[in-house]
Amino acid sequence: MLSCTRIGPRWSPRQPFSVTRRFCIKLICSAVSEPKVLAHFDEECADFLPWLERKARARIASKLYIGKSANGRALFASKRIRRGECILTIPFHAHLASEKLLPQAESLLGDEVGEQSKLAILLMAEQKIGQRSEWAPYINCLPRPGEMHSSIFWSETELDMIRQSSVYQETFDEKALIQKDFMKIKPALEYFPELSESITYNDYMHALAVDFVNHDGSSKAIVLNDDDEQLTEVEADRSYAPNEEVLISYGNFSNADLLLDFGFTLPYNVHDQVKIRMNIPHHDSLRAMKMEVLQDDHRRNIKDASGSEDSADSFIINSELSDLVMEATQNDGRLARRPLKDKRRELQAHEILLSHITQLIEEYNASIKLLGPADDSPSFCNRFALRKQNALNLLAGELRILNSASAWLQNYCATLLRQTSRLRS
Repeated sequence: MLSCTRIGPRWSPRQPFSVTRRFCIKLICSAVSEPKVLAHFDEECADFLPWLERKARARIASKLYIGKSANGRALFASKRIRRGECILTIPFHAHLASEKLLPQAESLLGDEVGEQSKLAILLMAEQKIGQRSEWAPYINCLPRPGEMHSSIFWSETELDMIRQSSVYQETFDEKALIQKDFMKIKPALEYFPELSESITYNDYMHALAVDFVNHDGSSKAIVLNDDDEQLTEVEADRSYAPNEEVLISYGNFSNADLLLDFGFTLPYNVHDQVKIRMNIPHHDSLRAMKMEVLQDDHRRNIKDASGSEDSADSFIINSELSDLVMEATQNDGRLARRPLKDKRRELQAHEILLSHITQLIEEYNASIKLLGPADDSPSFCNRFALRKQNALNLLAGELRILNSASAWLQNYCATLLRQTSRLRS
């Protein structure tokens, strides 16, 4: 699976010879001997594993190869893999790491430039060298710009498909931040003659995003860095048959995160969530109280792309309202942390929220209807069909959460209405 992740506090200090940003995410392996028996074998990556083992001076992966899946390049088992077996081992000295930057360039970048940007500079420099680069076998296996499906690579027309989701605006925020970081690194590029004249913002964005491997939301297999042994390892969390795709877990992310960070979505994601934005007018006499309720919510600990606090007039509802159900059980069902003494006013507040969510549901339904049905089997080569499927998965998942929230609110409002009716009588 192609990847792109957000610039932010989730960077890892060390990645396995790549420029991915999350600590436990990506791994890359390739062909083994006798490729004719490998059902998904990718000829373009045939040289990768032998090269990596020469570079690492160690056995890397005896039971993995790079193949082609519906979602691009992916890992496959060349032999039977048993649960608990170590399937990948990469010494740190075989990583493409930021310490390989020239000292002059490093001094110009300073602390404001993150690890990921430094790795992107190194990768761009090696890409410009071409086949003369010692990293050419790795670079040749990376996806091309047209094969990247994170929403930051979508056209404006494609982004219109997800306008209802918060990912729409987050995509523009992300691209603005990448542009800002690109301007920060430009002074350091003069120490790379192959980059100083020809590098562009698009080159930089691609270098930040490239990598490949696939995700399974139920998998517990992750990439682990062992500082004592100075190596990166991956342990299989289940058994795999020959030619079966090997999956790892990126983490418990919603489709919104997966699309923006990695360029894919899941048909039914149990970790889905939806951001609800409430317009609280400044002339509202209860604005301060409403804002305090939102700010106190534990789901508000989110940073936007600019590094400031996320919009104070929004909150997040998680999949199947699990958090709200737990809170309702513990605090007699009220959404607010400070139950109102006047049940009629509490009913009115819930009805306002229900009305807002009902309107969102109508808008989501209209957007999904406008997109039309998904293709039966969107091909990786059909870029628009694949992105349309991602848009449908994203909107459908968020609509499912909104419908769940609506049902919960309707039920609670009916309960409050009965209580207020008894008070009046």
